[in-house]
Amino acid sequence: MVKRKVLFSGIQPSGILHIGNYLGAIKHWVELQNDHEAFFCIVDEHAITVPQEPEELRRNTINTAITYIAAGVDPKKSTVFVQSHVPAHAELAWILNTVTPLGDLERMTQFKDKKERHGEAYAGLFNYPVLMAADILLYQTDVVPVGEDQRQHIEIARSLAKRFNNRFGRVFKIPEGFIPGQSSRIMGLDDPSKKMSKSASSPNNYVALSDSPDEIRRKIKSAVTDSGKEIVYDEAKKPAIANLVRILAAFSDITTAQIEKRYEGKTYAQFKNDLGELLIEKLAPFRKSYQELSEDKESILEILREGADRANQAAKNTLRAAQQKIGFVSSRD
Repeated sequence: MVKRKVLFSGIQPSGILHIGNYLGAIKHWVELQNDHEAFFCIVDEHAITVPQEPEELRRNTINTAITYIAAGVDPKKSTVFVQSHVPAHAELAWILNTVTPLGDLERMTQFKDKKERHGEAYAGLFNYPVLMAADILLYQTDVVPVGEDQRQHIEIARSLAKRFNNRFGRVFKIPEGFIPGQSSRIMGLDDPSKKMSKSASSPNNYVALSDSPDEIRRKIKSAVTDSGKEIVYDEAKKPAIANLVRILAAFSDITTAQIEKRYEGKTYAQFKNDLGELLIEKLAPFRKSYQELSEDKESILEILREGADRANQAAKNTLRAAQQKIGFVSSRD
């Protein structure tokens, strides 16, 4: 029997998950979990690299778990867990920090972006890529589904795995990034030059997976458009319309060329109306499942407990191997 490849991915519990999170990550998780050994993490330790309100963080952590499952992640097929429930993530991150050149971290564009957005930056944010590398390497991961903006983080994880293995002996598998197609990068409805973000200052930036039909209609109707009337997929000349076309293509499973043909001679208003109604239809099963799961949070907590048990079992083997290689004395010696 061929051993299944290991897949790891996660999302921060730092806000409401939206269609960009779904198309860029969760949709692919649901497909890949059928033929991979999948670990899907709620990365709360990453979330606190910028200031969080404790009660809000707790609430968002549970809601993120509910979102995973409502969107189709099956805890019978996949390991769903909270990052802070597996101490090996922080322990391995510290070990990897000792072999990480400062220059590698100083070049990270996301650190610069977040520092600019939040003002003062802390050491945790600077070391974010090392913790992400630990997340990935702990599970001997083969495949990491990520967006284009996370490519640098995968490269650091690969670099650290190679550096550690070369210096101390092989412990870590070298992971590969899996970057989905055009639907992986959904831009803001209010600003097509920036990625759709659950931490955006305006809720008009995104369509949340849990938005009501009326909210979806309003947000799509108010989405910015470009000059002219033609509905064409041209990211350079018509980035706003191209973004909306990309969303419609992803949820309808038709090509952007087919959409251009369908809406030839039609107005932006007609196009937006159809897109809004399509999202309402496609997100209805999610909203129903999300509501049902929200009313049974004890079952969600039990899923997270069971997931943490499985994740801890897998992670501790890698951590022990790394500790042994660097010369730590085991309590079992």
